[in-house]
Amino acid sequence: MGEQAHVQIHNPPKPEFHSQSILYQQLAVKAGDTIYQRFIALCGGQHSICPDTVLTLSPQQLKQIGVSGRKASYIYDLANKYKSGILSDDMVVKMDDKSLFTMLTMVKGIGSWSVHMFMILSLQRPDVLPVSDFKVRKGVQMLYGLDELPKPSQMEQLCEKWRPYRSVGAWYMWRLMEAKALVQEAGSRGLQGGVVQPLQQIEPNQEGHQHQLQFVEQVNGISNIG
Repeated sequence: MGEQAHVQIHNPPKPEFHSQSILYQQLAVKAGDTIYQRFIALCGGQHSICPDTVLTLSPQQLKQIGVSGRKASYIYDLANKYKSGILSDDMVVKMDDKSLFTMLTMVKGIGSWSVHMFMILSLQRPDVLPVSDFKVRKGVQMLYGLDELPKPSQMEQLCEKWRPYRSVGAWYMWRLMEAKALVQEAGSRGLQGGVVQPLQQIEPNQEGHQHQLQFVEQVNGISNIG
């Protein structure tokens, strides 16, 4: 799979990451940003987001900032699991991937995609395959020339050769789909303006990118990924 990825040392992840993933569910990014900023303010600031603070918030207070009753129940469940000791920052960092996945998906409202994103983007674990991520699945379909979009249940087998750097493989699939979108956009502009922009002049827009992985900077590529 190429050179070994270098994983940076991070402080233990905090419960606010999970609450953020819950609040953003089924929302456009802008709407999620708005509600999350309100949630931070309601808690008294970013550093005040902790189980005790969250559990003092009433469902009515959360409703006033745009949090549904269902999502409020998820946030309370997360806070209670941290408060009771079922989850802890130290435990999350030290758990192996399989155990962590099992533990976090026990929290109401946190599914496989949220856990995989947390493991890749926050913990920067190198061998995580987000099997339900649409862009990763679409990238795999393109890479292997599949007639149909692979099902999440098929992804493990299709990407087996990516081990032990499946997170890096996912990163490449995100890049592949970005490149495809850029080419399509350039082609559309060319048709409208009568001039097709040379491909080498197209610069990817990295602003606000959600999938940037710091630990792949030292990885030159995945050998034989296809």
